[in-house]
Amino acid sequence: MITTTVCSGRGASPRPLRRFREEELDSGSELCLRGSSVAIIGAGQGMGEASARRFAQAGARVIVMDIDRRRAENVAQSIVAAGGNARALTVDVLDDENLIAALERARVEAGGMLEHLVTIVGMAGWSRLTEMSGEMWDAEQARNLRYFFIAARTVALMDPAPERRTITAIASVDGIRSAPFHAAYGAAKAGLVNLVKSMCIEWAPMQIRINAIAPGAIVSPRIPLADEASERARFSRIPAGVRGHPDDIANAALFLASPLASYITGQTLAVDGGLTALGPLDYSDVLAGMPGSGQTLGQ
Repeated sequence: MITTTVCSGRGASPRPLRRFREEELDSGSELCLRGSSVAIIGAGQGMGEASARRFAQAGARVIVMDIDRRRAENVAQSIVAAGGNARALTVDVLDDENLIAALERARVEAGGMLEHLVTIVGMAGWSRLTEMSGEMWDAEQARNLRYFFIAARTVALMDPAPERRTITAIASVDGIRSAPFHAAYGAAKAGLVNLVKSMCIEWAPMQIRINAIAPGAIVSPRIPLADEASERARFSRIPAGVRGHPDDIANAALFLASPLASYITGQTLAVDGGLTALGPLDYSDVLAGMPGSGQTLGQ
C-alpha cells in the first residue's frame, strides 16, 4: 500500500511515510520525481515491486514490466488504487525483439519520453564448475547480463531523449566477491558492474547517469523470511544482523535516480548490511581466547 508521496509541491499533501520520518523528507523536492517516467523491468514481485511502489510514492509515472502479465497488472492496479500513476506491460528479457518492442511501448505509455530505467531481472543457477554445461553458462549470461545491455542500449538510443536520464541495474554482491557453486551468475554480475562503468564513460555526453546496486542477502519471493531462529543461524555473519528487505533496494534505486545523486555515475552501491566489508576469516574465537586487550599475535 502506498502511504504517501515524497513530493511536497503541486498540491501534494504530505502524510506519514513508512520507514522515514516526515522531517527527513520535507526538504524532499530533491527526492521528488513528479513529471518523470520510469520503466522497471521485473517489477511484478520482490525488489521490482518495491521499487515500483517507491517510485510511485515519489510521483513518477511507473511502467511496470514483467514476464507475468497478471503480476504486472496487480502491481500497477494497486499503485493506481493508492493514488499513483502506473501502467502494466509484459516483457520477455530473453527475446531481444520482444524486449526492444516492450521498451518502445513503455516510452509511448510514458507520454513519449522515459527518464529512468531500472532493471531487476536476474537469477542464479547452482552447479560445480566442473559439472557446469556450456548451455547453463550461456543461460546465466543471458538472464543476468546480456538483456541489460540490450535494454540500456535501447533506452540510450531513444529519440526524442529527455534532457537528463538515469539507468540503474541490479547487480549482486556476488559480482564483487567470489561466487562458489554459482560462478556463472557471479561472472555475469561482475560483467554487469564493469559494463556500467563503460556505459558511464561512453554515455556521459548524452547526459545519462548509470549506476548499479549490489544487493546482499535480501528477503525475496524465492527466499522468503523464515522463523527467527533459522534466520539467525543462516545469516548471523551479516554485520547488520539481519537480511535486508526489498524496500532497502527500492530506496537505493530511488536515490540513484534522484537529483540527490546528480554527481554519482559509474558506481556500484552495495546494499548488503556490511556483508562485503566482512573479512574472509572469523577471528571471534581468537579474540575470545586472548587474555586481554592490547595483545599481539605473530610468529
